[in-house]
Amino acid sequence: MKKKTLVLGASMNPERFSFMAVRKLRYGNIPVVAVGLREGEINGVRIEKPFSKFENIHTVTIYIGTRNLPAYYDYILGLKPKRVIFNPGTESPAFAEVLTAAGIEVVNACTLIMVSNHRY
Repeated sequence: MKKKTLVLGASMNPERFSFMAVRKLRYGNIPVVAVGLREGEINGVRIEKPFSKFENIHTVTIYIGTRNLPAYYDYILGLKPKRVIFNPGTESPAFAEVLTAAGIEVVNACTLIMVSNHRY
């Protein structure tokens, strides 16, 4: 089963890890959608504006700093993902606790490494 993934905090800057994650997921044939502050496109994946509606999201992979993350709590919960990945530097123990209580798996890891190691 392919795990449709939302990259939260996507950027068109090729030096950003969120950009690399969209590309790596796409090249790994993992269905991917993206949300970022600036709309645009990464290898055929449209970057949608914040709080865009999506269905059947399995995984949300976070590339938003902890200072800005609280604004997205309800949005992420409303997507009803099975898993949320906190990439390095985005970890939020308080939100992880909320996610776990909602029955959502929490992973503190690097999406790029997970996909590269076929552990996604």
